[in-house]
Amino acid sequence: MTNTELRTKTTEELNQELEALLKSHFSLRMQVAMQQLAKTSEIRKVRRDIARVRTILREKA
Repeated sequence: MTNTELRTKTTEELNQELEALLKSHFSLRMQVAMQQLAKTSEIRKVRRDIARVRTILREKA
């Protein structure tokens, strides 16, 4: 997900995206705890996407 894609979305769409990313992050953390996640780099990517969405939400506010 790029910044330009995020900037074209509305606030409501960004909030939905943030909610989906937070659920995904929780799921990945549980998989790590159960030692079922092969690609631990996915957690880092999701955390950065969450930060991107939150940054753009603050800019729009």
